[in-house]
Amino acid sequence: MAGRFAPRPTRTTVRGGEVAVPTAPAASAGHAPHSGLPRQAAGPARVRRWVPDGPLDVGLVLGPLRRGPGDPTFRATPDGSVWRTAQTPAGPGTLRVRRYDGEVAGEAWGPGAEWLLERLPQLLGGADDPDAFVPRHRVVALARHRRPGLRLTRTGLVLESLIPSVLEQKVTTDEAYRAWRRLVRRFGEPAPGPAGAGERPMWVMPSARTWALIPSWEWHRAGVDDKRASTILRAVRVAARLEQAVEMSPDEARARLEVVPGIGPWTSAEVVQRSHGAADAVTVGDLHLPGIVGWVLAGDRHADDAEMLRLLEPYAGQRHRAARLILLSGNAPARRAPKMPRVDIGLL
Repeated sequence: MAGRFAPRPTRTTVRGGEVAVPTAPAASAGHAPHSGLPRQAAGPARVRRWVPDGPLDVGLVLGPLRRGPGDPTFRATPDGSVWRTAQTPAGPGTLRVRRYDGEVAGEAWGPGAEWLLERLPQLLGGADDPDAFVPRHRVVALARHRRPGLRLTRTGLVLESLIPSVLEQKVTTDEAYRAWRRLVRRFGEPAPGPAGAGERPMWVMPSARTWALIPSWEWHRAGVDDKRASTILRAVRVAARLEQAVEMSPDEARARLEVVPGIGPWTSAEVVQRSHGAADAVTVGDLHLPGIVGWVLAGDRHADDAEMLRLLEPYAGQRHRAARLILLSGNAPARRAPKMPRVDIGLL
């Protein structure tokens, strides 16, 4: 039954990193259909093709990199492509990823194009080992069966996950997404290649130096309080040291991140899940996740972090993957309390 009817996306499944990518129309590898973004005559794309060794769902793999439906650094287009921009060590770059029959085609533009294409397999979960996961609950097993193409991305970039994660601390996702959109569009740069043109251009997030130079009133206008802004400013001052953490193990990387005041276990886990593809970096300190995990695995909507970790213990080494599958199952307790109030300090 699961193979015939795909479950309707819910608020919980979207939180699990699910991005709806339209089914790509048939096309030859050398003649891709129009992507929905304008082509530019100058600056031809660099191209790489890669054949994954198993099922691959591009929307699921790259979904955690999107920060809300209006993220200016991420877009899914009607031709089945996923576009993302990145501030790489070689400079800004734009990457377009699209599945063809049995293979993935990556096109990239800008100074960071070669860097992005070199790491294309890792970005799409090529270094991940989904077969290492053994489901121990029927809901988890069903979620895995329905989404065989789930792999854990590894971006190899720390700051691009760290800054939006700090913006998400202690506020609603709508507030965090709004701040991210405003700051990237205000201080970032147009995406290289076709994505940077048209009515809805994409943007590359600011460099570390640019983040450090954002004046206090611009943080305020974006709705970012002093605590989160100060955390970001402290982080970008040691950006080079933090980016070196991609060569460390996830635990060592988290320890380095948490040296920065304002970065705790919640934020460091959210970062290494994306930068390292850390299969065991379960998020603690989250407002909703313990209750969802507790509800699915034990019928306990009031589970706290300690109880969540106890329930996930059978998945040691794969706890983050288990949590993602639980979110992607769409199962969650009914809300019994009002939503967290939204406070826009930019209007004060």
